[in-house]
Amino acid sequence: MKQDFAARLTAYARLIIRAGCNLQPGQELLLSASTDCVEFARLLVAEAYQQGARHVTVRFGDEKIARLHYENCALEVFEHFPEWQALLNNSLAREGAAVLSIISEDPLALTGVDQRKLVANARASHEACKEFYDGIDQGRVVWCIAGAAAPAWAQHVFPTLSPEEATAKLWEAIFNTTRVNEPDPVAAWQEHRASFDARKAWLNAQHFDALHYTNSLGTDLTIGLNTKGLWQGGGDVTTAGTEFFPNMPTEEIFTTPDRLRAEGIVYSSMPLVHHGSLIQDFWLRFEGGRVTEYHARTGNDVLEAIFAVDEDAVRLGECALVPWTSPIRQSGILFYNTLYDENASCHLAVGQGFPDCLEGGQAMDAEELKAAGVNKSATHVDFMIGSADLNITGVKADGASIPVFRDGEWAFAPIDA
Repeated sequence: MKQDFAARLTAYARLIIRAGCNLQPGQELLLSASTDCVEFARLLVAEAYQQGARHVTVRFGDEKIARLHYENCALEVFEHFPEWQALLNNSLAREGAAVLSIISEDPLALTGVDQRKLVANARASHEACKEFYDGIDQGRVVWCIAGAAAPAWAQHVFPTLSPEEATAKLWEAIFNTTRVNEPDPVAAWQEHRASFDARKAWLNAQHFDALHYTNSLGTDLTIGLNTKGLWQGGGDVTTAGTEFFPNMPTEEIFTTPDRLRAEGIVYSSMPLVHHGSLIQDFWLRFEGGRVTEYHARTGNDVLEAIFAVDEDAVRLGECALVPWTSPIRQSGILFYNTLYDENASCHLAVGQGFPDCLEGGQAMDAEELKAAGVNKSATHVDFMIGSADLNITGVKADGASIPVFRDGEWAFAPIDA
């Protein structure tokens, strides 16, 4: 029999703090959450202190207030990031705090907002909080993103239900995808981490020079890989050796491609929600590693804003492999939230790449990483491209071709772990 809701919510909070953040005694925690999930935030704070946290800093946000800011403040306001907020982020990162973000937003909360203001805010925050973002990107800071059900989000996922019924059903989906219903969720996540090892070992042993993607949507894209690239997945580890899970749930194995080598066209296979706006039915054309053409049936202005963040927002930072039969895909639920939907589909991301996906990358500075092929940007936007007929072929430097995916599924037997 399943535990009652309160017990499972407490178990979920425990899972996030103990496995997602792997919070250590004496460590600080920076928690970001929406005002629509205050009760869950309290459970997380309580669990953090039970784990021996030195102090928990909680930063609440509110979608409706955020919209009021964007609708009423001049563009120049968003071009200058608040000094106090930069000091908070940078100082906590410097002190080794874990960073936890709980997402529960309405997918359409900011539809119609001036995209220039969102772009300006992204640029300003990354410039002012460089120490914070560098700590995350270079593997010094533990970070975790997890979801919480809220009525506005839930009704997009389950539009025929009442707000109360939809929220309850979304919580159930969150519990299922994060293994909260297992007898020991923390142990289940450690087993999940180990389940990725054999496929990562096979991919890393191939040393592919490129991946070629094709499907019936029209995708025909070749992505160059870095010479010293590494495939990661199933969790992460800091440079100090602390294991954690950046995303809960996670079903992906991913790497950072060569920022200068992508040629062809790719079509989205699922809607993308970005900064409270919906992008649907879009395609991107790459030449010389850059997006040179694009179009979306819905949200083309949002797509344009993504590429306007900085000069390298048009280059790839990630390619991720997720089988069509992943548990989240099998749930049949479209979450309208990238944290969940990216784990139901092979996906790519434009923008920031991952230093830990390059041999020795976490010890490199920004210029060394760029020279080695890792993209640097103030944005990182995942978009889903997987389909039931997606084929991915690995191409070696000598031209040899090896199937990686066939008809949306793994095409190889992994190395025994």
